[in-house]
Amino acid sequence: MLLKNKIAIITGAGRGIGECIALTFAQEGANVVVASLLQAEIKDTVEKIKDLGGDVLGIKVDVSNPKEVKRMVKNTLQRFGKIDILVNNAGVQGQIGPLEKNNSNDWFRTIEVNLFGTFLCTKEVLPYMKRQKRGKIINFSGGGATSSRPNFSAYAASKTAIVRLTEVLADELKKYNIQVNAIAPGAVNTKMLKEILEAGKKAGKKAISEAKKQLRSGGTPLQNPAELVLFLASNKSDKLSGKLISAKWDNWRKLDKKKIKDIMKSSNYTLRRIDNKYFKEIKK
Repeated sequence: MLLKNKIAIITGAGRGIGECIALTFAQEGANVVVASLLQAEIKDTVEKIKDLGGDVLGIKVDVSNPKEVKRMVKNTLQRFGKIDILVNNAGVQGQIGPLEKNNSNDWFRTIEVNLFGTFLCTKEVLPYMKRQKRGKIINFSGGGATSSRPNFSAYAASKTAIVRLTEVLADELKKYNIQVNAIAPGAVNTKMLKEILEAGKKAGKKAISEAKKQLRSGGTPLQNPAELVLFLASNKSDKLSGKLISAKWDNWRKLDKKKIKDIMKSSNYTLRRIDNKYFKEIKK
């Protein structure tokens, strides 16, 4: 078992990718904290993990609320005594449509949940991970982080910011043996896909066309990003930190210690300009 006796907090674990990650972790021996905003979803995931024979704690939490995040971490420590893994999966798609037509409060709310939520959860677990000199933090990037995504400005901005936050934290925490990485889960059929289809014209022709195609094809299987998160949470990914890895496009299953060492010397799996390919050197 890759995560035997590890303690993992997974936010947004009541459905979709988060639930799949929680079940995968439990199957690999982890004790799981199922954190979600909706009590009914928490109960459902908790029961599934209990059926697998796993030790589980369900906690209702709004990740954008500092007091609730503090309580989540406190309850986790009271129950399990430590925190080895944090998966910042909770997120919302938020406002869809041209920026000038977005409701400001709803736009801000997207940033609060996606970016501030990742910040708050990470901030609260770090003192304990630093004390034990080990830890794994996996953040969720998404559509719009590596390329433009018209009509999804709040979501794209928050997910791009998470990538840079991941890189900064990786550098800050290197001496504490804490690895921080971000994943791009791929086009998974979740509640967000339904929201795009319901948005209609506001989403734009391209987004609607891609959403309909994704619906027909079934999208990326939930297990793909769940297995990537498992890899990043396990000892198999030790020393790999500050990277953005795609569940769909990157050959992460082939990464071993040697390849990880080489990657950490390069700008691979990061948001960078590709100079000498798309740009020519400016000479005086």
